[in-house]
Amino acid sequence: MAVKRALASAVLAAALAATAPGLHAVEHQPAGEDLMTIDGEVGTSGGALVVAARGEPKTLNPLVALDAQSRDVIWRTQADLIHINRETQRTEPALAASWTVSPDGLHYVLRLRRGVRFSDGHVFDADDVVFSFGAYLDERLHSPQRDLLLIGGKPIAVRKIDAGTVAVDLPAPYAAAERIFDSVAMLPRHRLDGAWKDGSLAAAWGIATPPGDVAGLGPFRVERIRPGEDIVLAKNPYYWKQDRARTRLPYLDRVTFLVVPSEEAQVIRLRAGEVDVLNRVSAQHAAALDRDQKASSFVLQDLGPGLEYHFLFFNQNDPAPSSVKPKQAWFGDERFRRAISLAIDRASLVRLAYSGRGTPLWGPVTPGNRLWANAEIARTPPSLDAARKLLAEAGFVRHADGALADRGGTPVAFSILVGAGNAALNGMAAIIQDDLKRLGIGVQIASLDFNAVLARVFESHDYDACLLRLVDGDVDPTPAMNVWLSSGPTHLWHPSQAKPSTPWEAEIDRLMQQQMTTLDGGERKRLYDRVQAVVADKLPLVPLVSPNIVVAAKRGLGNFRPAVLEHYTLWNVEQLFWRTTGRSGR
Repeated sequence: MAVKRALASAVLAAALAATAPGLHAVEHQPAGEDLMTIDGEVGTSGGALVVAARGEPKTLNPLVALDAQSRDVIWRTQADLIHINRETQRTEPALAASWTVSPDGLHYVLRLRRGVRFSDGHVFDADDVVFSFGAYLDERLHSPQRDLLLIGGKPIAVRKIDAGTVAVDLPAPYAAAERIFDSVAMLPRHRLDGAWKDGSLAAAWGIATPPGDVAGLGPFRVERIRPGEDIVLAKNPYYWKQDRARTRLPYLDRVTFLVVPSEEAQVIRLRAGEVDVLNRVSAQHAAALDRDQKASSFVLQDLGPGLEYHFLFFNQNDPAPSSVKPKQAWFGDERFRRAISLAIDRASLVRLAYSGRGTPLWGPVTPGNRLWANAEIARTPPSLDAARKLLAEAGFVRHADGALADRGGTPVAFSILVGAGNAALNGMAAIIQDDLKRLGIGVQIASLDFNAVLARVFESHDYDACLLRLVDGDVDPTPAMNVWLSSGPTHLWHPSQAKPSTPWEAEIDRLMQQQMTTLDGGERKRLYDRVQAVVADKLPLVPLVSPNIVVAAKRGLGNFRPAVLEHYTLWNVEQLFWRTTGRSGR
């Protein structure tokens, strides 16, 4: 399980009326339509794709969807104004064909793509955009996107200029502004306005809703839901993208999400040819699949590090339970934290816990984040001698039997809290336990249900140290505000501080606030590089490993270009096609 950060961002351009890189100007388009032409291998139409899903969606409503299964289906049936390309990690036009930005970064004007229709044939226009943002910002609906549309606690304002143009006014400069449009689905006013007016919008588009009542702007529409079995999506005949040969996308006739709750069962189905795509394969199963793939109908792809990182942190809350308080003199000393970091053999963590499919980390941003990772962070090798020297400087004493004690004679020992359901994290905890034993530190592993782990970290603060993972929803620094701001609710080692408890936390606060409103991309990068450098030096979180993103797919799937941003395998589903007709009958 993970503490998930949602959203994303990038650099505001002074004016972005030009077409984005990788897109082509469209000539001789169908009358009245402004289709978006995309690069990629020109494919053939027809066939179906079967994707393994851990469960069925809880809703088809983008306004209230929280679970991954719902989001996976919704984002094959819906579309946004400005999109983050999962391959380049940059923004690009979508339903908004172009846009301009005022010099102060406060005002956007978006030109909508002409002739776009919802999957039910109804025309999409500025009224749908204004309606959609109004619904997302409605406090009664508690939409997870709402917080992303607030800047400094104030909502953005969206207004209609004419049927094909909307204006967006920001309450303050916001460097990530372009990226807030990603994953905010544009909704059909003609179908949902009544539900909004009568207060039932949050309950609209449940999984029992007749498929014909659900309309979207994505490449597919809902055709059938069989609870506990599968969800079938059919091609949207009005989709607004085409390939370079001017063939309207998507190529596939259908996409089926087959409910297969366990990864072991998913792997069996892949081997049997009943499933075409696995969106994520654990290191354990990847090793077995890798041995088989040369003689099999599937191919395994290791994408390297994604945006997920695992780390160790110590309880520095004030107040803290009486059982933890005496140890906080150790935890609060950065020399102690550096010594712990130096004692941990990250290469062993990767080799043993992830069968080599992982990347050691010394900073809080993974190499999978090509736009923002600070490449200057030192990759210090493990050194027990250097760790012992730091501990001695901090007043710790090593007895003749090898045990470590503090200056008061108290033996140094603590527990590491870890979620019971994560085999890799538990394996890492055992390796860390052994590494720290070499320093004379006694470590106990407290493996609890993940909800119990979160309750101890965020509510009772009854823990010594904790091993967790964070998964970034995007590459931009802004979604990480809740972690790095001292007042942030997910400032894990000491959340929700009234004011920064250390000068370096105050520096991080200043840098993070400054990068959020700095419109110059180079300066933003410099500011966030400094945040990463401070974290790597002070180690409030001890970065350890980023597990590799490993996916699998049946051979012959054209334009299959998995990326490290979710959805790893279906982000370009409209372009996927079969080089043979092997799935045309499904």
